[in-house]
Amino acid sequence: MTSSHLAYFNHAGASLMSDAVVNTMTSHLQLESRIGGYAAAMQMQTSLDRIYSNAAALLGCDADEVALTDSHSRGWRDVLSCLQFSQGDRILVARSEWGGNYAALTHMAQRSGASLEVIPTTDTGEVCLDALARMMDHRVRLVSLTWLPANGGLIQPAAHVGALTRAAGVPFFLDASQAMGQLPIDVRTLECDVLTAPGRKWLRGPRGTGLLYIRRAFLSTLTPPVVDHFTAPFLHGGYTLRDDARRFETSEACIAARLGLGQALEDVLALGIDRIKQDIFTKSQSIRQALSGIAGVQLHDLGVHQSGLLSFTFDRCTAKTAQARLNAKGIEVALNGIAFTPLDMQARGLTDILRASAHTTTTQTDIARFIDAASQIAASV
Repeated sequence: MTSSHLAYFNHAGASLMSDAVVNTMTSHLQLESRIGGYAAAMQMQTSLDRIYSNAAALLGCDADEVALTDSHSRGWRDVLSCLQFSQGDRILVARSEWGGNYAALTHMAQRSGASLEVIPTTDTGEVCLDALARMMDHRVRLVSLTWLPANGGLIQPAAHVGALTRAAGVPFFLDASQAMGQLPIDVRTLECDVLTAPGRKWLRGPRGTGLLYIRRAFLSTLTPPVVDHFTAPFLHGGYTLRDDARRFETSEACIAARLGLGQALEDVLALGIDRIKQDIFTKSQSIRQALSGIAGVQLHDLGVHQSGLLSFTFDRCTAKTAQARLNAKGIEVALNGIAFTPLDMQARGLTDILRASAHTTTTQTDIARFIDAASQIAASV
């Protein structure tokens, strides 16, 4: 099976890069092979600088509040490592928190003696804002929220959470891994202190890239546990920590990958995030409607408002078996287990779910093939 025959529905995992992104990366690698990595990077400095301004345009912030990372996890954990927790401190998370974040927070809580608490949910799966307001006291040191959870279409009320945390003076970390490139983002409205996202998902950038936003006033409170000569340049006889978000970068990076991310950002800006959102939402809703009409298929999406992620299972076979059958028909979907969203999956008695995610590149023919294949699997014994 070749990629030309593949109906791809795993953009929420790692989207398909555009030809422009691939060409940008390969062109730079060829340049490095001719003149060397440092000279090639210097030649592309204007393009590298533009990545920050383009990311800031998509985030609604200033360029000096943006750092480039190699993943969501890297940026999120590096900032988390700056926070100090003590016995009696409280860390609040949603039930739908990404498993990687929850693992890091669990480790932090166990090491420090802080308590890690789950915010109650509404009947439709969102965090209960009234309950969160009641939980906020002087012991709460962090609220962490995954805006669009990995195991379905739920959209959390991030801006409302941000309003509560800002009023209480509590740091708010927002995991926008599934939102960046799918939803319009304005960090000023969201009132988050930290926002993270990878380049490989809805932005259609390469793996090994990510974006980190840190609110300028919050940045001044953060001292990374480890620095180098880039993040803390040697000035006036000593090392001075950078005064921008790039204090969380490193001196070494894959320049070809960063340029690929830069091209992906330019592609999003050129197409328009509102247009992208509408296209994704229209396609995902049509798929939901079609799957809901197939006997033997169960949808597992929560939320009053839903994103481009769809979760489902089959009554007559396991998620793993169904994924293999879809793949055999040239259809790519994701398989999510408990580790991805452990609190929510266990609360709902789920072990594995299939996840489908369409993008602007998804065709109606792709969708028809997917629905037809799902119907056949549901009807098989």
